[in-house]
Amino acid sequence: MKKKFFASLMAMVMVFGLAACGGSSDTTTTEGDAAEGGTGGKIGVSMPTQSLQRWNQDGSNMKAELEAAGYEVDLQYAGDNDIPTQVSQIENMIAGGCEVLVVAAIDGSSLTTALQGAAEKGIPVIAYDRLIMDSEAVSYYATFDNYKVGQMQGQYIVDALDLENAEGPFNIELVTGAPDDNNVNFFFGGAMDVLQPYIDSGKLVVPSGQTEKAQCATANWSTEEAQKRFENIISSVGYGPNGVKLDAVLCSNDSTSYGAQNALQAAGYTADNMPIITGQDCDKPNVKNIVSGLQSMSVFKDTRTLAEKVVGMVDAIMKGTEPEINDTETYDNGTGVIPSYLCDPVVVTVDNYKEMLIDSGYYTEADIA
Repeated sequence: MKKKFFASLMAMVMVFGLAACGGSSDTTTTEGDAAEGGTGGKIGVSMPTQSLQRWNQDGSNMKAELEAAGYEVDLQYAGDNDIPTQVSQIENMIAGGCEVLVVAAIDGSSLTTALQGAAEKGIPVIAYDRLIMDSEAVSYYATFDNYKVGQMQGQYIVDALDLENAEGPFNIELVTGAPDDNNVNFFFGGAMDVLQPYIDSGKLVVPSGQTEKAQCATANWSTEEAQKRFENIISSVGYGPNGVKLDAVLCSNDSTSYGAQNALQAAGYTADNMPIITGQDCDKPNVKNIVSGLQSMSVFKDTRTLAEKVVGMVDAIMKGTEPEINDTETYDNGTGVIPSYLCDPVVVTVDNYKEMLIDSGYYTEADIA
């Protein structure tokens, strides 16, 4: 197992011996007495950006859950996915004395050197949602079942087009996320494992010819980049309400899905003739589009659940016990398999969004009005 007993022992010692977490100008640090049952101590939380709704929610949820458990939280956002900023912030956390680090990496391969200091000081590191690659400092990984996310997206398209029974062929285009995000391998891989047999049989056709992960990637999961690429695909293939028929678009997440939808609407598509379009994260604008018929589905990953599990991991580490894990086979970061906890995602459509998102308290009616 990656996490060594020494790291746990050092973490316990440092709870009482180290000073407050250091931080940059982005830092939001909250002082407070330990809540009943909490051990107290200072936890560093590094998030990649505030420009996407998803990471704002993750950071807020993490901070609230950790503070409720009695910890002081140093929450930092790395500008707009700025790697040098994230590296600097993490180094400040280590130098300042945080007992545990929770890190959602911008680039899973860019933090090896920065986290070496954590390894030297025996500071446990929990990779949050995105696996940190090629670093022996990573103790645990907490995420959703990302391969399952991709499978859900692919299966939704299979079912919506009735590929088991329909004659076809059907036209599909593929959009995935940042090439430096290890999760893309699971999102795109899971979806393609479902869809590839239909592509091989000719029932699904990709007229643009762009089927490889590198061809379908979107830098920084950018809505604007996804829109530009999809505008080029529409133009080159001749898609349109009165042109070449487009039956489905596999999009790995909501920000790229929103870009594809923008391009399609500019080409004349409406809710009445929009192709099947997938997504992930249930971002507010995308939920609005699900309700209005512009997007077919999104995979919901309740970040409150993820935050709760990570707080449990932190609490176990600080108390010198082993965190709860449910996967010891899947996620190898190049130095070995990282013990992981995988939360379950769920499919959200117009038929169940109220139950999953509003009744659960994740959003209010006004949020998606």
